[in-house]
Amino acid sequence: MLAALLLFAATAAWLQIARTDLDWTRATLSLYLHGPHGLWLRGAYCVLALAIVVLATALYAQAHGAARRGLPLALFCVAGIGLATVAVGDSWLPQRAPALAPLVHALAAQTAFLCVTTAMLLQAWCFGRDRRWRGVHRLAWWWAWLVFAGLWLHVLWRDTPRGLGQKAVIALVVGWLALAALQLWRQPRRHR
Repeated sequence: MLAALLLFAATAAWLQIARTDLDWTRATLSLYLHGPHGLWLRGAYCVLALAIVVLATALYAQAHGAARRGLPLALFCVAGIGLATVAVGDSWLPQRAPALAPLVHALAAQTAFLCVTTAMLLQAWCFGRDRRWRGVHRLAWWWAWLVFAGLWLHVLWRDTPRGLGQKAVIALVVGWLALAALQLWRQPRRHR
């Protein structure tokens, strides 16, 4: 999971340098799905989508009692499906159904963002109900709120550079997922 998150982050960061035709502060990450190296980003989106589903499943499987809730798992999985839909839809849909492509992209991307940020909040709340996760609960909780507020700020405040705002939210999401994955990886070592 950590390797998948790093692969996505490295690919997205590399494209900010490699794609000199796009202004990284104004161009949303979705614009990098097309043109030179777009296939790399579409692949990284699919890897990230799979990592989100695997992480959610692992978090659900290790939770016990009041900390085990199916809603964060379901929301993370829907977010992964939404992210994969963006990648796959942007591969062939613009050529085959140009009128439908923007709608599918917008719905899938918005679903992915809303579901992952809501799932992060719910999962962080669940961390507080599990003694093994209480050490990271406060950080995960406030980080999730920061991401949730950042997403809504990006959506509602249209005067900001769109690319910079979106990429900041994505970086915060990936950071939160990395925190959860790292903590999950450390769990078995502490309780053997």
